[in-house]
Amino acid sequence: MPQNIAEFRIIGRIGKITPRDKVIYVTVAANYNRRDGDGWKSDPHWNSVVGFSNVREQIEGADKGDLVHITGRMRETSHGEGNEIAYRTELIADTFSVLAKAGGEQ
Repeated sequence: MPQNIAEFRIIGRIGKITPRDKVIYVTVAANYNRRDGDGWKSDPHWNSVVGFSNVREQIEGADKGDLVHITGRMRETSHGEGNEIAYRTELIADTFSVLAKAGGEQ
């Protein structure tokens, strides 16, 4: 039977790692180039990814500036009542790996 999926893949540099009680959050910048007049300009897109127990240890071993590869699933959540409902799309990491350390060591 076919499976319905919502997946993501990010290759980028870590900006910040924020551990919490049961989860860990990591922000990752993926750079895209866009035309700026006659030249090109780097346009970083920041993504916030949440990691649970299955990838928490790998994320804790990473540092700011490391080049990482993250894959996972997307989930939309909501909270609030009536006209005050707020929606959020969560990026939940299933795999996390460091491709290159920030200082250049592999």
